[in-house]
Amino acid sequence: MKSYKDAVIISPPLPLEFLPAGSPVRLGVLASGSGSNFEAIAQAIKNKHLNAEIPILIYNNPDAQVVEKAKKYQVPTCLINHRDYQGDRQKFDGKVIEVLRENQVDWVIMAGWMRIATPVLVQAFPQRIINIHPSLLPSFPGINAIEQALQAGVKVTGCTVHLVVEAVDSGPIIMQAVVPILPKDTPETLHAKVQLQEHKIMVGAIALATSQM
Repeated sequence: MKSYKDAVIISPPLPLEFLPAGSPVRLGVLASGSGSNFEAIAQAIKNKHLNAEIPILIYNNPDAQVVEKAKKYQVPTCLINHRDYQGDRQKFDGKVIEVLRENQVDWVIMAGWMRIATPVLVQAFPQRIINIHPSLLPSFPGINAIEQALQAGVKVTGCTVHLVVEAVDSGPIIMQAVVPILPKDTPETLHAKVQLQEHKIMVGAIALATSQM
C-alpha cells in the first residue's frame, strides 16, 4: 500500500527550479505563528529555486516564532500588533500597507497570517496577495479546516494556494495538493501531513503567479 506521500497530487505541476527571468520579485511576507511556510520560501530563495527576495516580514503576534526564523535568514522584521488597534481592522491593515509600501514590495504573501484581510488591504495590492489554506478549497473555508475535514468524514483533504479577494478563502486557485485521510489520523497527524505539502506548493505557486504578471 502506498504511503500518503506517494499519493499526493500537486496541480498544476511546476518544478521548484522554475525561475522567471528578470529582477527578483520583492515579497512582503505576513505571518503570525511558527513561520514554517516563511522558512520554506526563504530557503527556496537561498537555494536559488525561487527568483525572489524578502525585504520585510510583518508579524502581528509578539510571541511569534517566525521572528527567529527571519533572523536566521537575515530578513528584516516589523511587529504590527493588531491588539494595539482596538478592533479597527481597517486601521490595522492601513499600517500593514504603509510598511509594505515603504519596502516597495511587488507581492504580498500571507504565510500563516491569522488575520482576515479587509478591502483596504485587498484593494491596495489587487491580484497580488497570495494566501495558503489547509484544505482543498472551496471545501472547508475559514478556521479549523483540518478539524472540519475530519468531522465531515471525507477521504482526502489537502491545501490550497490562492489569490486573496474580499470574500474569505474565495480567490482564484493557483495550486493545490491532495493528502489522503487515513483511519487513524488525528488533527495533529493530519495537520503535519498537510503542512509538508504546504511548504512544497507555496514556493511553486509563488513562482507560477509572479511569472504571469
